Amino acid sequence: MYTQAMDTMGKDGESAAGKPVRSAEEMHLEQRFEARIDDGGFIEAKDWMPEHYRKTLTRQISQHAHSEIVGMLPEGNWVTRAPTLKRKAILLAKIQDEGGHGLYLYAAAETLGTSRDQLLGALHSGKAKYSSIFNYPTLTWADVGVIGWLVDGAAIMNQVPLCRCSYAPYARAMVRICREESFHQRQGYDALLVMMQQGTPEQKAMVQDAVNRWWWPCLMMFGPPDAESVHSVQSMRWGIKRISNDDLRQKFVDATVQQAEVLGVTLPDPELKWNEQRGHWDFGTIDWDEFWRVVGGDGPCNRERLGMRVKAWNDGAWVREAALAHARKQATKQEAA
Repeated sequence: MYTQAMDTMGKDGESAAGKPVRSAEEMHLEQRFEARIDDGGFIEAKDWMPEHYRKTLTRQISQHAHSEIVGMLPEGNWVTRAPTLKRKAILLAKIQDEGGHGLYLYAAAETLGTSRDQLLGALHSGKAKYSSIFNYPTLTWADVGVIGWLVDGAAIMNQVPLCRCSYAPYARAMVRICREESFHQRQGYDALLVMMQQGTPEQKAMVQDAVNRWWWPCLMMFGPPDAESVHSVQSMRWGIKRISNDDLRQKFVDATVQQAEVLGVTLPDPELKWNEQRGHWDFGTIDWDEFWRVVGGDGPCNRERLGMRVKAWNDGAWVREAALAHARKQATKQEAA
């Protein structure tokens, strides 16, 4: 999905020696919180919650929001070059959806007590991360289709369980997001299917090349192996995360192999084979060195993508200033009336 933050950021909180002594009231509140989590209940914005729960959610939701708005950039690169008016309209609608997803998620993150300016400031300074998948280039039109099929397909696999996240504002936002992501996945697959069934040999080769380049980064989207996922156990205990990284990755591979067969492309993994005993597809070893290198800021497009976001923010400063000035003017009129 677009939420690798729990696995790619440092641990929050005080050291054991620096933790403040909790009062009896705080201990009682924490017991009530844990009981609600154990019962499968939801936590609302005004409910009491442990500070580490709040920080974990802020990190995850904001990283998810950052991924949505940075994720607009690889596809925006192809709006003016889409092959038909139909494909242009679909792509524009998809990019608009992604912008909306970012707004829903920033709003959800703000309910945890961090302002949107603070969230975006962390992104622009490089302190906050976004999904590693958006640091790869879109070289051909087939890349746009593969992003829809594989990238959004992986996102759906990871995001559907978030509709049951224990933090209610996040869970509610994810219901609509998942519906729209399902459309994005289908339109990407449809675009590739047209090229594979009706296209020229060159177009079919273009699709296969795009699949070759995006397959492994998509498997990295689910985060590091469970044994190296430092935050997953606690996040699953709190109901923020419902399924482990490795289980989600396996579900994605199992679902995608059959889709690839229908499409007529070969997944670039010589070790990919059906394991009758496990009832799953076995797949090769992921290059985790590449994953951590991209997460650390040294991917093919890290600097370009972050630079474009910072430029867009700076270029839009006058719009924000004008909106605030208008709001102040309206407030003054209301006070005078």
